[in-house]
Amino acid sequence: MEIGLLAAFLGGALALLSPCGALLLPGFFASTVTTRARLLPHAVVFYLGLVITLVPLGIGAGALGALLTGHRALLIGGTSLVLIVLGAVHALGLGFDLSRMLPGIDRAQQASHRGTGLPRTFLLGAVGGVAGFCAGPILGAVLTLAMGQGSTILAGILLAAYGAGMVVPLMLLAALWERLGPRARSLMRGREFTVLGRRLHTTTVLTGLVIIALGILFWSTNGLVTMPSLIPTSALARWQENVGVLSSTGAQIGVIVALALLALGLWWRWDRRRHLRTEPTVTLPATGPVKR
Repeated sequence: MEIGLLAAFLGGALALLSPCGALLLPGFFASTVTTRARLLPHAVVFYLGLVITLVPLGIGAGALGALLTGHRALLIGGTSLVLIVLGAVHALGLGFDLSRMLPGIDRAQQASHRGTGLPRTFLLGAVGGVAGFCAGPILGAVLTLAMGQGSTILAGILLAAYGAGMVVPLMLLAALWERLGPRARSLMRGREFTVLGRRLHTTTVLTGLVIIALGILFWSTNGLVTMPSLIPTSALARWQENVGVLSSTGAQIGVIVALALLALGLWWRWDRRRHLRTEPTVTLPATGPVKR
């Protein structure tokens, strides 16, 4: 499951940075960059918009996969094949827009252009999670992976991770956009190149290769069941033994107090730096030559 969450998160990030997904950036910046203090609320609202659209799709895919759990070999084979095909389609730039299958998506897109503030951010999330010619194969791959889990809960979590993959880099970009130079922005957008007379894009090719690799991995690990854990079992066992020390009430209170003191210390340091930056500088009047 860990590799599935990472793949879904990475898919969301690459969908955001794809040539079509990058169109979301100006709309989000228009709502947040003028009020930097409201960046976090806008990001949370944007994520809620994503979740309200993506998670039901994931649950539906998981429910479909649950119906096929009796034919697990067929489910794994079909999921792997679809992932590989979607990866190849995306790498070649042959995208599609899954949002056209949803009723009322056109009205939501128009409303997202007319709205302002938090309502507009919410609509951008609700529409941006499924819309986009470039992002269609990526979302399709994540939905296919969710169906392969055979569980509605795990499928919903995967789509929530996909949405988080869009929000986290979007927040970082919104916070650092003014500090990014032309070279950094150019690297972020990627570039086009030509192979056998066909125009390709570095981001779509990279994403397509990731999806293809995920399809091969899904097949070779029996639906990620035999995939080794990212954290060794011995490390998990030691961690569980160490956590047992915190079972006492005194230890738990001590941890809470330590975390509170750490938070207060970090806040004090940040507030002190802010005051130093905003403290007016005193300019001494110029003095003439001293007469003797």
